[in-house]
Amino acid sequence: MVSPFGVQMRSIGALLAVVLLPLGVSAQGIATVTLLEGSLKLIRGANVLQGLEGVQLRQGDILESSASGFVQVEFPGGTIVVLGPSSKAFVFRAGSGRDGARGAKEPDTNLILLSGWLKGESTSTAGLYRYSTPALAAESGNGAVVVHFDGGGCDVNFESGSGAIGEISTDGSWHEAYGAKGGQFFSRREGKGVNTSSHPSASFVSAMPGAFMDTLPSRLAHYRGKRAPEPRPDHLVSYADVQPWLTLPSAWRRGFVERFESRLKDAEFRRQMEEHLAQYPEWDPVLHPEKYKQGTQPAVNNNSPQ
Repeated sequence: MVSPFGVQMRSIGALLAVVLLPLGVSAQGIATVTLLEGSLKLIRGANVLQGLEGVQLRQGDILESSASGFVQVEFPGGTIVVLGPSSKAFVFRAGSGRDGARGAKEPDTNLILLSGWLKGESTSTAGLYRYSTPALAAESGNGAVVVHFDGGGCDVNFESGSGAIGEISTDGSWHEAYGAKGGQFFSRREGKGVNTSSHPSASFVSAMPGAFMDTLPSRLAHYRGKRAPEPRPDHLVSYADVQPWLTLPSAWRRGFVERFESRLKDAEFRRQMEEHLAQYPEWDPVLHPEKYKQGTQPAVNNNSPQ
């Protein structure tokens, strides 16, 4: 459904907006979707929404572009971030860009790319941005960075400006960081260290989305002074919707238990969580609270040696 049809449909939409309330995320807008080609799946709280141009994003939002999609997001301070086709990104941390976290342990903004392509362009007034994948992360306070992650490894091309590259440990922490400058290309395959080159590989360039070849023009002025549209409610998250995110490094998935716990009321969601519990043990206390009550004694193994 592209637009509401009459008063009746507007009433239904209002009811859905009440039922599908965001859970565990800030209600403050931190960025604007200024260009959308294809479709945008937006996971906010425990809800799946349909993204639109002009929508305000919030910290904690998960964005998934369609197979032929292209999503441009603009942040305060002038940073522009775009996602290529079939790309998945998580707004893990979002700052104002005015405080400037240079030299601090954490960046102003940290966007996690789980799969696909991301390009970030920023100026020196934008604050420090980190573009993270489970293998490698890039920090930039100015210039342009292109990141690709395909599950088996990560490639990062610093097109311009300067920043830093850091390996990502299995728990999601940033380490082994060192400086990076325009023209450098970094690659890390699963289980290996970082390779550095003075230019991107031919395979990287040939696979890169065509729109990433050019400087990204800002479209934010088109939305200033206009009321931001609300994303359209679609459905409550299923296990399939969130499964890739539940297996993020532990530091990145903090808060997911509280965020998605309400979905355990769904029998299929609960069954899948039980079946794959070994992958995310932090869910055990909410699935089996009786095991964690005070005074509960662990079961005795009568076959254990005396």
